[in-house]
Amino acid sequence: MGEVHRLILSKGIEQARREAVSGLTIERLCVEAAFEVMGDEEGRIGITHAGFAMAALPHKKTTETVWQREGGAVKLLVESGLDSQARPVGIPYGSIARLILIYLQSQAVKTRSREVELGSSMNAWLTAMGLPVGGKTYQLVREQARRISRCRLTFFRRAGGAEVVTNGAFVRDAILPLDSTHGQMPLWQERVRLDEGFYQSLIEHPLPLREVAIRAVSDRSMAIDLYVWLAYRLHVLERPIEVSWPALKAQFGEGYKELRFFRRDVLPSLSLALAAYPEAHVVVDEKRGLTLYRSAPPVPEKKLLKG
Repeated sequence: MGEVHRLILSKGIEQARREAVSGLTIERLCVEAAFEVMGDEEGRIGITHAGFAMAALPHKKTTETVWQREGGAVKLLVESGLDSQARPVGIPYGSIARLILIYLQSQAVKTRSREVELGSSMNAWLTAMGLPVGGKTYQLVREQARRISRCRLTFFRRAGGAEVVTNGAFVRDAILPLDSTHGQMPLWQERVRLDEGFYQSLIEHPLPLREVAIRAVSDRSMAIDLYVWLAYRLHVLERPIEVSWPALKAQFGEGYKELRFFRRDVLPSLSLALAAYPEAHVVVDEKRGLTLYRSAPPVPEKKLLKG
């Protein structure tokens, strides 16, 4: 349990908010994230593919048409899809792409079906994902859905001296219909099918997350990735391990040339991720890096058995 959680428990949420008002914006966000997770009684579960804990999508828009990330025994290769004119549509990126994928994966695992219900309208879908309903959100979701719908992906996983390869895509059909050329809203489709290969790999390697925690960090793609990574690593540790800043930069700091700038920018997202994971025992040394200790998973095993 971190300092923000102890503050809320000892002094209450209102005092914690008052003390955060005079601080940085990230301090206020951490207080609210910690409070939301600590007060969560429903304990709803989200799911992502465990491979995304070690190799994730880009945080910002990139001109690359092939995206490669590698972490531990996992390598992720994402290839941009093409439009009808054979032009690359781009690699999915940012927090919206991650939220869309977590929603699709969560529903697929819960229902044990490749077909995922989106709802009767885009408003219903956005609400289910915990996103604000509005024109700007529509545009962001539509763009990331278009990229997700058309890209190809490959997971490489090393196990027992062999390399296991999973080829495919995220989805078989477009998540959203193509925009009308006449300026009218396209017809809404109420369901989407996950790619068979991706779905099977997801069923074999699911990573349970706290849904409320994902919502609490949803504005920052780096915080999402760090939360997912900690949820994957901490509960299986046999002993404390140190992760240096250069090692952390290699996994999460694409686009950063200098370590000092990465460290400056990742610390706020790390604080937010830890606020959303009260069980996490992580010591941060601004010079050396992180020390990870074995911690309870964000979703208790008994909760998984009931679910």
